[in-house]
Amino acid sequence: MQGVNVAQFFQIHPDNPQARLISQAADIVAAGGVIVFPTDSAYAVGCRLGEKLAVERIRAEAKRLARQAKPATPAPSDADCAALAYPDRIGLRRKGEAPRYVLSGGKGAVMPEDDPMSGARLIVATDLDGDPREARIRQAMQISEAEIRALFADQIAWQDVCLWDRRERRVRMRRQERFGALTLDDRHWKEAPPEAVARAMLDGVRDLGLNWSDAARRFKARVMLCRDSIDGLPDLSEPALLDTLEAWLLPYLDGVTTAQDWKRFDMLEALRARLSWEQMQALDRAAPAHFTTPLGRRIPIDYGSDPPEITLRLQEMFGQTTHPTVGGTGLRVTLLSPGHKPVQTTTDIPGFWATSYADVRKDMRGRYPRHPWPEDPTEADPTLRAKPRNTR
Repeated sequence: MQGVNVAQFFQIHPDNPQARLISQAADIVAAGGVIVFPTDSAYAVGCRLGEKLAVERIRAEAKRLARQAKPATPAPSDADCAALAYPDRIGLRRKGEAPRYVLSGGKGAVMPEDDPMSGARLIVATDLDGDPREARIRQAMQISEAEIRALFADQIAWQDVCLWDRRERRVRMRRQERFGALTLDDRHWKEAPPEAVARAMLDGVRDLGLNWSDAARRFKARVMLCRDSIDGLPDLSEPALLDTLEAWLLPYLDGVTTAQDWKRFDMLEALRARLSWEQMQALDRAAPAHFTTPLGRRIPIDYGSDPPEITLRLQEMFGQTTHPTVGGTGLRVTLLSPGHKPVQTTTDIPGFWATSYADVRKDMRGRYPRHPWPEDPTEADPTLRAKPRNTR
């Protein structure tokens, strides 16, 4: 009980109330005081009827208590209860027509197409058949994204992701808001660091395979040919290169993000960077990249064949009296017509001039009459030009 100026507490017996205490309480009420007393269900507040000051006091106290009171928490919904019971079975519908879901725990699940809930974006799977590959959803209930965010706010976070997308054949740079295995929001990551993009592209290279230009393939063949004779040359076999992509390719992938970019990429510079200056000099001496023709043109040597090979116009070899060699090994020479068709392959140019050339000359004079076909090619000047018109 509370009097006008001081608060007092009276413990009155429920069966045998003390008359003295009841009299004191009545006096307090008569003097304009306020009393708090128990009822069957709660406590009640009372005062003398018509006592304005006491009524105002009760109202003021009620307002004070209302300000301090916490708002009532609404009862959790059935979906809330299911999500709390099965936090790893919250499902997000995958793209496509079929009602397939990825579950927050990382597994996949599928719902019957005739299920009324098969179009729901978010569900809680309350009963699964247990298939470890893709479980069949036997019972589920729909849940909203707002409910998920309210229940699991501390488990939802943004992640920056750079990865190779095998289906789209490109690096995907995304900022994703994720809850477990579920992606609630997905945006383009404009500020993705170049190194992160390049590392993702390495997975693309592993998926697509190495892209060999003719020049890169010839360089690889030269290095592999000389590994036993030049100390420290790297292993440029395909398996070895794929195992060491980060060491030699990563610094050169700036701007390469798609399968088309990779198709246009030439690995030669990255492969050459694996050799020191001294090794490159030794390689050029042991296995030069080019053969210089009698006309002074540099023809690439293909070390992928055995023996190494060059391909050039027959007339460009006029005047060549010795067979071209590299490192003491004679080259295989494929001679072409003016129309760039093979007419002879030989490992003995002097022997070809002395024997087969006469038959080739006869055929070429008929096919290409405006081109020079001398009887003695060892005395003729090399050329790539046709004779002037009206000359024999």
